[in-house]
Amino acid sequence: MLRIAVQSKGRLYEDTISLFQEAGIKISSSKRTLLVQSPNFPIEILFLRDDDIPQTVANGVADLGVVGENEFLERDEDALIIKRLGFSKCRLSLAIPKSETYNGIEWFNGKKIATSYPGILSKFMKDKGVDVDMHVITGSVEIAPGIGLADGICDIVSSGSTLISNNLKEVEVVIKSEALLIGNKNLSEEKREILDELIFRIDAVKAAEDKKYVLMNAPTSKVKDIIEVLPGIKSPTVMPLATEGWSSIHTVLDEKCFWQIIGKLKSLGAEGLLVLPIEKMIP
Repeated sequence: MLRIAVQSKGRLYEDTISLFQEAGIKISSSKRTLLVQSPNFPIEILFLRDDDIPQTVANGVADLGVVGENEFLERDEDALIIKRLGFSKCRLSLAIPKSETYNGIEWFNGKKIATSYPGILSKFMKDKGVDVDMHVITGSVEIAPGIGLADGICDIVSSGSTLISNNLKEVEVVIKSEALLIGNKNLSEEKREILDELIFRIDAVKAAEDKKYVLMNAPTSKVKDIIEVLPGIKSPTVMPLATEGWSSIHTVLDEKCFWQIIGKLKSLGAEGLLVLPIEKMIP
């Protein structure tokens, strides 16, 4: 059985549990305790603070972990990045008061910066050749300039609304972050097999994102022209209809592609277009 460390609350928790559920893995959230076992897949979920997850995976208390890239880089623990999960995206950025004129990274030379990520910030500033005075605090970093604690901040930014409400402006992106699936370096063969099945399920869910199953009817004489327009997976399925001279065309498209080519399809005689969501897609 695999033990997976997951953040105990927040957006990353919600996105992770949603991914597992879409992959057909049941996780009880109504009776959530520190450790919860799935009733239909050989994993158990260990709920932790996000900053504890890298160390927990590195020392083998958990086999896997789902953690933000920002926390993984900051903790610098000896664990493997198994897969980028593509959700809970954000960025770690430098911000300063709106009233300040910013002419480049040199602005921060000799300035006091409040942050919860001293490791990442220190490396970034060293690479840029800038000397800063770091003030390490946890929580409510954005208020530091307003109360005179720091000249600027280095903090997580998603929408930027928190910066705006504190009269700050984003001036530099330090790193871009997303959810990572990390793993212990010494998994047993049995656990690797379970991991392979888990990755297979995750890939099937991710492959279906933004994909639509599209069905349409068209004159048989126009099928070849329509197929040339469709950027689908391999060759579309074409089936004759009961009405002579007409065919049904089935394909899988990116949703963005569909809206770009719908006009061409209709001009070629396609009608009765039906667009369906896809839950899973096996590569």
